Amino acid sequence: MKPKTAKRDKAAAEFFHLRLYIAGQTTKSVLALRNLRNICEERLRNRYKLTVIDLRKQPKLAKGDQILAVPTLIRKLPLPLKRIIGTMSDTERVLVGLDLHPHADKE
Repeated sequence: MKPKTAKRDKAAAEFFHLRLYIAGQTTKSVLALRNLRNICEERLRNRYKLTVIDLRKQPKLAKGDQILAVPTLIRKLPLPLKRIIGTMSDTERVLVGLDLHPHADKE
């Protein structure tokens, strides 16, 4: 069993505020939401808040986070702000983007 590093301990204790920008119920939007929920429940259970923003219903909200493509995930907290674009199907890429160690044992 590998000893935990300080960075992994810190990430394990942090609360994540996430925003997922989608465009209606397109295949990519639905896939991104499903993949992200699976990742969050597996790696961030009880340590995250996910807000889903449908830009077809609220297009003005895209300006605040400078959304140029959808689906886009914004990690508001913990800082620094992070941005991931796509369907969230590459789990390792999403974990790296969220600053979670992709190969860490699940807690």
